[in-house]
Amino acid sequence: MTAVMEPGMDAVETDAASSPYQGYVYAYPHKTAYRPLPDRPGLRGLWAGEPQRALSLYIHIPFCEIRCGFCNLFTRIGSPEGLTTAYLDALDRQATAVRAALDGDARFSVAAFGGGTPTYLTAAELTRLFDIAEQRMGADLRAVPLSVEASPDTATADRLAVLAERGTTRLSLGVQSFLDEEARSAVRPQKRAAVEEALGRVRAAGFPVLNIDLIYGIDGQTVASWLRSLDAALAWQPEELYLYPLYVRPLTGLGRRGAEDAGHDPAWDAQRLTLYRAGRDHLLAAGYRQVSMRMFRRTDAPDTGGGDHSCQTDGMVGLGCGARSYTSRLHYSFDYAVDARQVRGIIDDYVATTDFTRAEVGRHLTGDEPRRRHLLQSLLQADGLELAGYRQRFGSTPAEDFPAELAAFAARGWLAEGDADRLALTPEGLAHADAVGPALFSAAVRADMAAYELK
Repeated sequence: MTAVMEPGMDAVETDAASSPYQGYVYAYPHKTAYRPLPDRPGLRGLWAGEPQRALSLYIHIPFCEIRCGFCNLFTRIGSPEGLTTAYLDALDRQATAVRAALDGDARFSVAAFGGGTPTYLTAAELTRLFDIAEQRMGADLRAVPLSVEASPDTATADRLAVLAERGTTRLSLGVQSFLDEEARSAVRPQKRAAVEEALGRVRAAGFPVLNIDLIYGIDGQTVASWLRSLDAALAWQPEELYLYPLYVRPLTGLGRRGAEDAGHDPAWDAQRLTLYRAGRDHLLAAGYRQVSMRMFRRTDAPDTGGGDHSCQTDGMVGLGCGARSYTSRLHYSFDYAVDARQVRGIIDDYVATTDFTRAEVGRHLTGDEPRRRHLLQSLLQADGLELAGYRQRFGSTPAEDFPAELAAFAARGWLAEGDADRLALTPEGLAHADAVGPALFSAAVRADMAAYELK
């Protein structure tokens, strides 16, 4: 399992200065703000009139061989006999229904397989997964950037061969720490030797981009141990590195140990900030460019192309019980859970579904929500927001639409100055990106997230 985690966010603090670690915002609104859609709108109507020439395709595989202590992804451990086959059968049915709801000339310009752990599937099952994406959805996976997540134990030579042959351009390996004692502390049973062997197989497979996920803030971790782990990753010269702050969420392994309140501990906040800055500076000195708070890319890494998809304006089609889909007016998915029993029930319901022609759970984007989403999706990237594009889309500026929020960021030194064409965070603003994002949530989204019943 990689560390690209559903935040499962608790009630978000209203004061962005209260803690730098309030939640990883990679999508807005978060699933805990989704609700059952009473009208169950048909997909064909939802996608009618939507731009469909540069869609993103995401396929979710909700299986892992282990569940790490910090993990609140929508995933289950292992699978009873026949479940992965039944899940792929359901994916096939869903893909057929979704493709029929899109325009005939709909095109995908970027794709990703996530989870869970997609490489939990066998090589033969991965082959079928690619067939579903290509033959049912019409995605030309060899012609677009394709990212696939893997874990060390499942990054076997036969699985990697399928991924490479079918056009995977980016393989993301969830390592979290190269130090065995830190892995144990995060309740991630793995040995460094196995991680190194997996990395050797990944490099031998020849993917253009290798990404390694690492976590800081683990109990017992020091700056020295953090830099040792970073140097072990750098020895493989990965094209990308993601540095994730550790979060302890309810219903996770660490959360059940009674550590939920650690997220509100000023000492832990200070430790994570110290580790973040040490890691950031180390990677910048090693020839990496900061893309976001978490993402660092080697300056000489090959350009695999980003397609012409824009996450701010273009739609996303999600397949699988944990995937979400985006139109300009509605974000939708299936039910969301973290608790193992609840997750199993949702997966069982998904594989039993025969009619995938309607949206079941989601949130309509009304009022200023599209503006908030556009600002969030742009400002949390190091390059920031292009003001001309925002004005062209909305007829206004972020300063006109969100004066109080931006003034608060500026007062804290989080907004860069001197560029009339772009709104961007300072290095210190990027360090506080997990407070910047939640501070931009609307009151309605915040209230629904707070009212969400954890399961």
